[in-house]
Amino acid sequence: MITYTLEKNISSEAFREILIHSGLGARRPVDDPERLRAMITNANLILTARDAGELIGIARSVTDFVYCTYLSDLAVHQKYQAKGIGTELIRQTKLQTPQAKLILLSAPAATAYYPKIGMDRHNFCYYLDDVQQLK
Repeated sequence: MITYTLEKNISSEAFREILIHSGLGARRPVDDPERLRAMITNANLILTARDAGELIGIARSVTDFVYCTYLSDLAVHQKYQAKGIGTELIRQTKLQTPQAKLILLSAPAATAYYPKIGMDRHNFCYYLDDVQQLK
C-alpha cells in the first residue's frame, strides 16, 4: 500500500537516490551532496510517496502557501511510474496550499504528462542561470 506523507526530514542521500531512480538525476546535481542538502533544507513543502516504508516518490516545493507554490522536483521511481503516484503527489501538494497557484517547469521528457492530468500550459515562463546574461 502506498502512503503519502508531509515530511520534513528527508536525508540528502534518500533524495539523491529517488532523483537517480526516477530519471531526474540527469537534470539535478546528484554528485554535489552539499547542494542536494541545501535543496532539501531550503524547501518548505515536501511530500513523499512510500511503499512499505521505501521512498518511491517525492514532491519538493518552495511556497508562500497563499499565492505561489513552485514544485521544483517531482520524482517517482521508474518502476512505479504510470501508476498515478506523480498525480497524487501533485494533488497532495495542492491540498497543502489551496489558495496558491501551483507552478512547475517540466523536464523535456514529461511535457506530455502534465496536460493529461489536467494542468494548464503557460507559454510565458523565463529563467536565468547566470547573472552575467543580464543586459
